[in-house]
Amino acid sequence: MTLQLDAITKKAGSETHVEGISLTLEPGSFNVLLGRTLAGKTTLMRLMAGLEAPTSGRVVDNGRDVTGVSVRRRDVAMVYQQFINYPSLTVYDNIASPLRRQGLDRAEIDRRVRETASMLHIEGLLDRLPAQLSGGQQQRTAIARALVKRAGLLLLDEPLVNLDYKLREELREELRELFRDGGTTVVYATTEPTEALVMGGSTAVLHEGRLVQFGPTLEVYSRPASTVVGAVFSDPPMNFLDAVLSDDRVTLADGTHLPLAAHDRGLPPGPCRIGVRANHLSIARRSELDVAIQARVELSEISGSETFVHVVHQGTGLVAQEDGVHNHPIGETIAVHVDPARVFVFAPDGRLIAAPTREPGRLMGVA
Repeated sequence: MTLQLDAITKKAGSETHVEGISLTLEPGSFNVLLGRTLAGKTTLMRLMAGLEAPTSGRVVDNGRDVTGVSVRRRDVAMVYQQFINYPSLTVYDNIASPLRRQGLDRAEIDRRVRETASMLHIEGLLDRLPAQLSGGQQQRTAIARALVKRAGLLLLDEPLVNLDYKLREELREELRELFRDGGTTVVYATTEPTEALVMGGSTAVLHEGRLVQFGPTLEVYSRPASTVVGAVFSDPPMNFLDAVLSDDRVTLADGTHLPLAAHDRGLPPGPCRIGVRANHLSIARRSELDVAIQARVELSEISGSETFVHVVHQGTGLVAQEDGVHNHPIGETIAVHVDPARVFVFAPDGRLIAAPTREPGRLMGVA
């Protein structure tokens, strides 16, 4: 289905949950809603589903205005964060429940239940009750119940957030495979930039109830339209420093000079903000082109095979990502290094004005 949101706003009393969102989702497309907690993702999905009506604006389904039409009269299925299954029904009957409501015959129900269960690797659990399942198996059951409807619109509201890391990885890969046939328009909400990149498709970045950018996921990641998008679509959030552009360099507040990279040349001189992702800011010098920035250590956050070093430069907090385990003493003055070719340049008002033509290095497995 083609789903069109036309200037959708949702208010509750004096609070605005989403404001003025216009978005068109093409038939069979995979779409990620990326935003921090309380960005408006769940509210927007509930409006798409018909679980809530907008305060203003329209929801259009295949050219038909369905604003205010009940979810029961829409071609939609939804999966939530929690493992929502009927506790007194077996896995088989949980999956079959929407088909029975549709009045399908017993043979067709059986065929579709077993086919969907097999796709999600729970075909051996059909006789069990939800209480006898692990968390991952319960969520697979909930996803199967949504998939079996073959709805034109499938909404997944952070469906993997309550699973452990290994299960999340497994289900992400499986879900990507399931949705490759393009038969259903899928909307997948997440707070994690990693998940948006892994899932692919297109990404809509939400911030404080507003849509701040929408496009192919890698394009949005590589060319964030603003500092807001750069911060949301980076983990840790993108680092920002005030600077001044001139004909041949970018100068930081402490006088540190970064020579202009190819993508910066020709920009008008004047104040700007530069953005650097954490994996492009390092303690160790990585190349001869790296420029050193002096900073004071506030924390070394060791995370498995990586260390996130939190530092302060001229009163501004930065995070540098290092491979391996490192423990820098708090209060120590160190140099953090950045390659000018990896620097984003934003106008003082936050608009992107220059980005690397191809962002080198890796972030969360993406080059």
